[in-house]
Amino acid sequence: MPDELYERDALAWSERQAALLRRVARGERVNDVDWDHVVEEIEDVGLSELNAVYSYLRQILVHLLKLHGWPELESEQHWRGEIAAFQSDAARRFAPSMRQRIDLAKSYVQAKRQIELTRYDGRPALAPPTSCPVTLDELLETAVENLEAAFSAAEHG
Repeated sequence: MPDELYERDALAWSERQAALLRRVARGERVNDVDWDHVVEEIEDVGLSELNAVYSYLRQILVHLLKLHGWPELESEQHWRGEIAAFQSDAARRFAPSMRQRIDLAKSYVQAKRQIELTRYDGRPALAPPTSCPVTLDELLETAVENLEAAFSAAEHG
């Protein structure tokens, strides 16, 4: 039964369902498609991509807040490299339909919370900008040094 296979072995289930759907696409009549789980999995693919982009964006913000909060630490270059990697991954996975679903202000608040108890060399971070000083497009496309400059120029609080 397809439901049992779905619970036991997701890889085997997905390969079987793909083969069945290819047969349906060729016009064959097939009765074994596990439609409920196929629909669920298709929805999950999109949500997974959205969650991945959200995660990358939050990590970019966390690292920008670290650069802003602890200037001139030895970790700066590492953080910049991480930002560039997260930015590349986020931009690669970003789709236009995600724009209306991404709440950058909420991600910024989460990023600030993530670092608020962090200490480097025993020091808390310098006060972060009150609100996110960059847009979604800037976060996805702007060079790291320009993102840093936007954080430095922003109002603190």
